[in-house]
Amino acid sequence: MPVFMNPFRKHDLSDFPDTYVPLSYAQRYPPVVSPECNHAGLTPSSTPYSEAKTGKGDDESPKLNLADGVDENTIEELRAEIDADIAASGYNSAYDRKAKVINKAIMDIGIGPYQWQLFVLCGFGWLADNMWLQTVALTLPSLTSEFGPSTTNVRYTTCALFVGLCVGASFWGVGADVLGRRLAFNITLFLAGVFGLAVGGASSWIGTCGLYAALGVGVGGNLPVDGALFLEFVPSASRGLLTLLSIWWPIGQLISSLIAWGFLTNYKCSSSLTACPVAAPGEACCSKSMNMGWRYLTITVGAITFIMFVCRFFLFHLFESPKFLLARGRQSEAVATVHGVAYKNKRKTWITEEILNAIGGDPEIVSDAKLSTTAIISRFFSRFSKERVAPLFATRRLGIMTCLIWFCWATIGMGYPLFNAFLPQYLENAGKKTAPTPNNIVYRNYAITSIVGVPGSFVAYYTVDIKYIGRKGTIAVATLITGIILFLFTLSSDSDVQLAFSSLEAFFQNIMYGVLFAYTPEVFPAPNRGTGTGIASCLNRITGLCAPIVAIQAGNVNPNAPVYAAGGLIIAAFVAMCLFPIETRGRQSL
Repeated sequence: MPVFMNPFRKHDLSDFPDTYVPLSYAQRYPPVVSPECNHAGLTPSSTPYSEAKTGKGDDESPKLNLADGVDENTIEELRAEIDADIAASGYNSAYDRKAKVINKAIMDIGIGPYQWQLFVLCGFGWLADNMWLQTVALTLPSLTSEFGPSTTNVRYTTCALFVGLCVGASFWGVGADVLGRRLAFNITLFLAGVFGLAVGGASSWIGTCGLYAALGVGVGGNLPVDGALFLEFVPSASRGLLTLLSIWWPIGQLISSLIAWGFLTNYKCSSSLTACPVAAPGEACCSKSMNMGWRYLTITVGAITFIMFVCRFFLFHLFESPKFLLARGRQSEAVATVHGVAYKNKRKTWITEEILNAIGGDPEIVSDAKLSTTAIISRFFSRFSKERVAPLFATRRLGIMTCLIWFCWATIGMGYPLFNAFLPQYLENAGKKTAPTPNNIVYRNYAITSIVGVPGSFVAYYTVDIKYIGRKGTIAVATLITGIILFLFTLSSDSDVQLAFSSLEAFFQNIMYGVLFAYTPEVFPAPNRGTGTGIASCLNRITGLCAPIVAIQAGNVNPNAPVYAAGGLIIAAFVAMCLFPIETRGRQSL
């Protein structure tokens, strides 16, 4: 296969030679079935797959139907596995049965180079999300200097970004299901890169806010699209890799802070100068030419974002999601895609159209083998219907867990940006009576804070599996320390003291977020996991959108009030975490 390929090329089996192996010969992973399915009597055969055809082990060769390449007993075992999965999911159309077969095939291929390359490229989306959030925060003091909004009103800039993020998350969540994962995966970074470059040419504060909102529409689609795409190509046994994607989050902050340290230290107006739009005639003021640092910053970050798009689009050939192809009635392409993954990983796969038809029915006969656009959109929104939400409260224990985890996502969603989205202003002592901290100190401290925060994600990855600590202990301790540090941050305006507390806050905050990303999907039952996590993410974005408004109103009363609010919200999340009734360490997902 050539290195450079048409990114939207359609594939067939001839593109991937020597990837097929008959199902009877294939190495299979043992099926994982939920306890509910075991009670229902739907557990597939537990006989090892290498012995399934003989009943005796490796001393005797399997008796195969070589004419068909598949033994009928093997098909029945596969059908039993699919029946068990269907019983747990609640959907039983031809499409759903075939989608479960594709899951099994990807599971048997296992992790390989294709998934690791996809891990990096999906990581670009997580990196871009936080990189732009921090970039906007870093430009706020410069926007005040050049365009004249007050240090509190300029925070509406962050509000504009969050409007774009909310629109992007909603639109691309549905768009990926309707237009295809591959198009959404590429266009989100493209939009972020283009509008990110355009921000550098903004001539007014309102124009800057508009471009940031447009940028947010692209960036906002990264987390839902990239996460969904990654999971569809990763074997279910290795889906813990989604936790590792959170490592890219602090790296995004680190990149933006290092770039800002270079540009905003040397190309920013003195805080003593008045903005030209509000300066008196003849008064010395901060002009565009004197304040180019924030423009250089956004152009550089925009260029990095566009380069990441180029890497996705031209240097890596992304296969369209086989489930999307299946939903669109393109069954042969879906099979070819699975063979393509096997080819990239130098493995073999047993999946064929004949096996799909044997499990789910011939598409020429059954009527529900593909989904219409209306059906796809209906399925997307059905995850928020009463029928999908009600099972999250099926038992008292699960209902309490659901309420608490949603509360944590909402409070952290507001508490995080209340502090982090305006940290450069806090480090500059905006609104205080003391002299502003010099630019070189402000952005140096911000870069140090970002560097110290990176190891937090790695620490979280290891501590969640330590006995007697687990998920609950790790996230509760990290959240408590984060909340306490936020209050301590307000005790002194000394730059060294603020550096110490902001660095510690970044470290423990990344532990908190890393565990929260991993723990949330684990506590929800598989059939309703998308609903539970989707509502949690929605609450997080909505409260995040409210954070700049709270910061503006509270900041007008007391410059430290937003930090107090952030600390209070994080402490409230800690109290909720102490009440979590479920620990998922060492247990399979429900």
